Amino acid sequence: MHRTEPRTRTDVRALEAIALAATHSAAIASHAWVGRHDKNAADAAATEAMRQVLADAPGRGTVVIGEGEKDEAPMLYNGEAVGNGRGPDFDIAVDPLEGTSFCAKNHPGAMATIAFAEPGTLWSPGPGFYMDKIVVPPRAKGVVDLADTPERTLANVARALGKPVDRLRVVVMDKPRHQELIARLLRAGASVHTPAEGDVAGSLEVLLPTGDADLLLGIGGTPEGVMTAAAVRALGGDMLGRLAPQREEEAAAIRAAGMDVDRVYTCDELVGGDALFAATGVTGGSLLSRPRESDGAVLAESMLISSGQVRRISHTGAHPVRGGIR
Repeated sequence: MHRTEPRTRTDVRALEAIALAATHSAAIASHAWVGRHDKNAADAAATEAMRQVLADAPGRGTVVIGEGEKDEAPMLYNGEAVGNGRGPDFDIAVDPLEGTSFCAKNHPGAMATIAFAEPGTLWSPGPGFYMDKIVVPPRAKGVVDLADTPERTLANVARALGKPVDRLRVVVMDKPRHQELIARLLRAGASVHTPAEGDVAGSLEVLLPTGDADLLLGIGGTPEGVMTAAAVRALGGDMLGRLAPQREEEAAAIRAAGMDVDRVYTCDELVGGDALFAATGVTGGSLLSRPRESDGAVLAESMLISSGQVRRISHTGAHPVRGGIR
């Protein structure tokens, strides 16, 4: 899909506060559903809370890529307009609750996520819900290719990072489609971390200096891919993506939209301008802690990635959840 050129230059740093408010509100709302085994209710709560915050965003935002359609779950839909109109235009990529099953089952790793970018700079996957991805840290920039075998990818990344293959830690989601990929990575000697979901979190483990992974491979969602690209661009890492339809109906819709499933997109094609990424923890884990009560308010931990910097923010907000924080 073709992007339009930005009409005006937007300083996305001016949107940092609303990004943090959006993820904080979504995290608190979804936390009420932690351990209740109803992932759609958790997703709906996060989505509605985030939508309410974005309605007051200073400017005119457009959801270029949202979450929900793929899983028939509640969503901030593609093309949805948000904001109060009193400010700059901007693009949005959003997953109000990454790790819905983690939230429902009270497993670590669920978080609320959003990315803002200059208008017209976010790639739109159209009817494509899934994409094949490679994410590497800055030191391995330029050494990967989606056409390479897993074994060659491991060798190239290991060389760039100055470590043997048997010390590489690779993130691959634990899905049936990845069985052969995981087996080949293990045979090559790498350690493979296989979360059930959450490839944005997996990518952050690769990108952050304090992260515990060297490489992410495999097929995940396109919304997560675009949000990941915003973080990759801000931190100087590298990413490649290619549409990977999982059903014939999806493949047919992609062809009907005039899109090429063989085309490989670079990070700069996925996010073609300044961008920021924000996330707030819901169920805790290695990246972000879970919300907790603090003097009658809710204290949550967020991460803001913008202008080459990673900032961790602990902030409080209103208590809009039923049953309190557990």
